[in-house]
Amino acid sequence: MRCVIARYPFDLTRNGVLDSMKGVTPELITGESVTIGRRRYPVKQVGEIITRQDRRDFTGGEVVRAMARLGFTCHDHPQATPQYVLTPLQNASELLGSPNPQDA
Repeated sequence: MRCVIARYPFDLTRNGVLDSMKGVTPELITGESVTIGRRRYPVKQVGEIITRQDRRDFTGGEVVRAMARLGFTCHDHPQATPQYVLTPLQNASELLGSPNPQDA
């Protein structure tokens, strides 16, 4: 499939992308990502490997469009996991060793 990434044309195939990403350890995902094989990669990492260009030269959207056209599953930003944070009252109670007034 012919696609344009960073104003340069590329002839990409599904098998070619699979071969290029074989043995590559996924980086930490902080934005858009794509599932290739059994692993989920950041789109910028995939774009850098398959185009051999610097990540600053292309957008994640260009890579997402190309990967989606090749049949790979693309994902938006990672799901935020809720963090349990103590309220100031709970924090003070823990520091003083007194029981939580809300538990009474």
